[in-house]
Amino acid sequence: MTPDAIRHLRVELGARRYPIRIGPGLLEHDAWPDLIRGRHVLILTDENVAPHYLERVQARLAGRTCATRILPPGESQKTLARFGEALGDLAAMKASRDATVIALGGGVIGDLSGFVAACWMRGIAFVQLPTTLLAMVDSSVGGKTAVDLPQGKNLVGAFHQPVAVIADTDTLATLPDRELSAGLAEVVKYGALGDAGFFAWLEAHAEALLARDAAALGEAIERSCRHKAAIVARDETEQGERALLNLGHTFGHALETADAYGGLLHGEAVAIGMVLAARLSTRLGMAPATDGERLAALLARLRLPVGLPAGSDPAQLLDLMRLDKKNLSGRLRLILWQGMGRALLVPEVDEAAVLAVLRKDAADSPHPAG
Repeated sequence: MTPDAIRHLRVELGARRYPIRIGPGLLEHDAWPDLIRGRHVLILTDENVAPHYLERVQARLAGRTCATRILPPGESQKTLARFGEALGDLAAMKASRDATVIALGGGVIGDLSGFVAACWMRGIAFVQLPTTLLAMVDSSVGGKTAVDLPQGKNLVGAFHQPVAVIADTDTLATLPDRELSAGLAEVVKYGALGDAGFFAWLEAHAEALLARDAAALGEAIERSCRHKAAIVARDETEQGERALLNLGHTFGHALETADAYGGLLHGEAVAIGMVLAARLSTRLGMAPATDGERLAALLARLRLPVGLPAGSDPAQLLDLMRLDKKNLSGRLRLILWQGMGRALLVPEVDEAAVLAVLRKDAADSPHPAG
């Protein structure tokens, strides 16, 4: 690892700030252990990640009292039960208020770890060590933490910022192709919602990204994190602009919930959701159909689904969308767009139009689930 290979960013939240570092070899060579103040550490990870990286992280924590919880992989683990088990780990080690939780894994591990840290003794430190592309570009940055309920995704949580995000790009070497594509959906989102130039860059580099070209991935991760860090700095608790980061997510979360957090990966659901949001925008006369077609074409090139899985129930999906956190007083609020790079929050969206878009997509042809 050479210093010039590391990309440095910072999330600025008034007097509070924390670093994002992106590059190879950071788990073993970065100074992230210096950020841990106390002697108690809880590492949360999963069965896919632990065999590759857990020992490296534990070796950096010598001399501290460490506990580790290794979960099965997948969204189905992001529950109140797992949250309670992790709190029990902290209690068993008599963790004090200067304890630290380390999230070693993807978005599920990061969300769960952050919520545990937010709630133990009313808030302790946590460090994000993301090992998936999706976590590196989205879920590890910004302090959203949560667990799911059977009724909906991320309904129980808190805003709790990490003390650092350390994205070791070497970990992407062990990421399955499907997970890589799922992460690229969130990268595409940043171009679609606010940066048409970045979207064009992604169109030009799609094959390089799929081939895991180090320079292309580093650039995509850095640009995505810069977009998110800037938005979070202006709207930490999603009172306005930060909601735009949910482009495609209301549709996507409904798909994940209907699927019982099973077959669809989060990024796959977001890809479908962005295409549906674009089609709804066109139906409402807000955006040209050609931009939506361009979005769907790039997502398809990145090996992502762009239509509802076979057997989807449009009425059920609409009902699940009504429980979305962006809604107010029972009125459906969605992130739509006026064309490439121009997303906006639309209050009181006509549910009949949403249902029409869902029904048309469901009827056009059966789509594979992933």
